Amino acid sequence: MTKRLVVQLARFGDIVQSKRLILSLRREGDVHLCVDRSLAALARLVYPDCVIHALPAHGCDARTVLEEGRAVFEHLRSEHFAEVYALNNAGLCKAVASLFPPEVVRGYPVRGGQALRCRWIRMAFRWMAERRRSPLNLADFWASLAPVPISPALVNPPAVPGGKGLGIVLAGQVRRRSPSPDALALLTRIQAEKLGRAGKCPVYLLGTSKEHSAARDLMARLPGTVVERCLDLTGKTDWAALQDILAGLDVLLSPDTGTAHLAAHLGVPVLGLFCSSAWVWETGPYGVGHTVLQADLPCAPCAESSPCPKNAPCRAAFTDPALLAYLAGRGKTERRFPRHVRILHGTFDEMGQTWREEGGDSPDHDAPLRKALRDQLAEYLGLGTTHGSDAAAALYRETDWILPPIRP
Repeated sequence: MTKRLVVQLARFGDIVQSKRLILSLRREGDVHLCVDRSLAALARLVYPDCVIHALPAHGCDARTVLEEGRAVFEHLRSEHFAEVYALNNAGLCKAVASLFPPEVVRGYPVRGGQALRCRWIRMAFRWMAERRRSPLNLADFWASLAPVPISPALVNPPAVPGGKGLGIVLAGQVRRRSPSPDALALLTRIQAEKLGRAGKCPVYLLGTSKEHSAARDLMARLPGTVVERCLDLTGKTDWAALQDILAGLDVLLSPDTGTAHLAAHLGVPVLGLFCSSAWVWETGPYGVGHTVLQADLPCAPCAESSPCPKNAPCRAAFTDPALLAYLAGRGKTERRFPRHVRILHGTFDEMGQTWREEGGDSPDHDAPLRKALRDQLAEYLGLGTTHGSDAAAALYRETDWILPPIRP
């Protein structure tokens, strides 16, 4: 049986977002997955049928990578992989890719010491220059490197409430990707009270030990009837425990895309709170049954590595009275929707994950070009035909057919 290697050395959420690609490759043979050593246990939970290779990729210097990773490099080189999928624009990923002939590497091959990008990657860099118009979920982007991606409906189970209670992820990876404390308290209260109407509903507070103070702050802002149901699990869960807690929840309220992806993997409904650099059209939870509240200011999405000159006003967008009324189930006859938050529900088309917007008076001016780009990509992948647009000019360059092709 043939073997294929996927090199995914990015973060928590990226491991889970590689699922459509990995499941597509699993139909053709064995899959090996190379990840950062801190995420190896997670990878084994999500992909029990894959062989996991762990490298020191995060939080270490080059010497540590060489000394501790040498045995992994040698082992990978000794394997006879039919294909290697190098998914990250990072030095260590390209170093792993350089172990193999460039003809078998998809993504970021290395030829004669020069790191290259396959055509699909080059196209992505072009559309990512305007992130507001991003046409493709990251899971579908990576899956499209496979010769025949599986149906998007086969990736994750449909999300349905499991009866176990409410999960609250206290923070995103960086502070500016999280709602303000007041906003999180208001949203938590609404969700807890909605679920509590059917009886006592546990509320699980989730995060690392760094979120201890955030858990206390949240409970200080909640009414006693909700606080008495709260279970503070910050800093008390490893990957296996986190998966056990998420499984069976009624809904997960999450500003963190990583935990949201794990919940989607388990079929748990996600209510995503996306602001700052988080952008639903790129990294929304995969599947049907999920809803994302996307803060949409003119500056969104931003680069989280750059300081915000406006003190991240998007964090407070979730306190909009119209949004709170909508979530609480009030005022629906008036059809009032928040001004700076888009309410989006997950669905599928032939390309994969897409989003259906609910109501709102603020038009999405980027939607026409996003659709045109998506249609053009569908044509490129053999999934449809375009009907006349300027999207091709944003995706293609003459060098794509003048220079020798790099797979795919």
